[in-house]
Amino acid sequence: MTTSSSLKGEVKIPGDKSIAHRAIILNAIADGISRIDNFPLGGDCLNTIGAMRNLGVPIDVDLKKARVIVYGQGLRGLKMPSHPIDVGNSGTTGRLLIGLLSGQGFTSTITGDRYLVKRPMDRIVIPLTKMGASIHYEEGIGTLPVYIYPSDLNGIDYTMPIASAQVKSAILLATLYAKSPTIIRGDRKSRNHTELMLKNMGANIITSNDSIFLEPTDSLFARNVYVPCDISSASFFITGAMLVPNSSILIKDVGLNTTRSGILDVYKDMGADVSIENTGFTSGELKGDIIVSSKHPLRPTIIDKNLVPRLIDEIPIIALAATQAKGKTIIKDAHELAVKESNRIQSTADVLLRLGANISPTSDGMIIEGPTPLYGAAVDSMGDHRIAMMAAIAGLIAKGKTTIKNSQWIDISFPDFFEILGRLTNSHA
Repeated sequence: MTTSSSLKGEVKIPGDKSIAHRAIILNAIADGISRIDNFPLGGDCLNTIGAMRNLGVPIDVDLKKARVIVYGQGLRGLKMPSHPIDVGNSGTTGRLLIGLLSGQGFTSTITGDRYLVKRPMDRIVIPLTKMGASIHYEEGIGTLPVYIYPSDLNGIDYTMPIASAQVKSAILLATLYAKSPTIIRGDRKSRNHTELMLKNMGANIITSNDSIFLEPTDSLFARNVYVPCDISSASFFITGAMLVPNSSILIKDVGLNTTRSGILDVYKDMGADVSIENTGFTSGELKGDIIVSSKHPLRPTIIDKNLVPRLIDEIPIIALAATQAKGKTIIKDAHELAVKESNRIQSTADVLLRLGANISPTSDGMIIEGPTPLYGAAVDSMGDHRIAMMAAIAGLIAKGKTTIKNSQWIDISFPDFFEILGRLTNSHA
């Protein structure tokens, strides 16, 4: 990557991964055929398709149209997999499937790549075990591979120790097969795509400010889904247009679910020139167009537990933005960053320190002093797609050349990232 003079243009980015994972899984166990449009074709979501095919669900993929057709098998129509389910690097796929498979009448095994098998699974397994699930670790150390055996499940009254959409979703998927209802308490902030989709598919689910109630069911109804564009993927271009001088971009049809849009609140607080137009709903999800320019200087901010669940995946790119804000930005209460694809607290700090930033990692976040000039250097993504994309955006404002080791991991979530970035950086030429 080299310094850019501006980012200009209109762009539409891939669909939201979180919604796409859930659309595949829930429509696979629904009655009927569903069409999922604007489907993201990165490795993570393709791993979800592969997993459901392994469970006997026919799924057609049209790569040109970014369209997927799912032939639902009904709530009890999944088949015992012919081989272990390998979810690759997708923690969402693995954790949601542990919940789903806990309610099946067959044995299954879930594993992942060398990075995913280091990530914790106890947060999923502990509440599912309380429901009666029979789940065992191969190594007995709280990580994949796991073996899931048939068992009788009962609903649970569970208070979430941390805000986690993956934990919440795994419990809800298991509850569909339980003998009694579940109440989940205390998770008011994490993304709510599973709840919205279950309601739209006919489940008896009731949400309030501090709890979720779900009854077991005999059936779900297949629903067509248009997947809005992924705000997590959009965040890299939003940040680039804020930081690169003379920039102005339009990003179309971005998902604006309030449980996911924390980065927009942060950037408005930092004084960025970010606005939203043409809002509307698609498949129960709010979407709109985001317009960003580099007109305004940035000021520092504080990010804490009230915001972290709404922007956990965007913290690395927010940290980059903070290096160019005048003053001290503090990010805290973000312990979850340490157990992502990499330890994102440390890997974010490592990359930005290599580029010349004034950043100090802490046990639960980081402290960033700005503004500081950045200088091109060789950096390592540590196998983390979001760190690689953050480094690429940093390279646009760093003086000199920035090279990114292990940048191929971007394909997990965003195969067209560099192509789109190239169009935005060259459109002014």
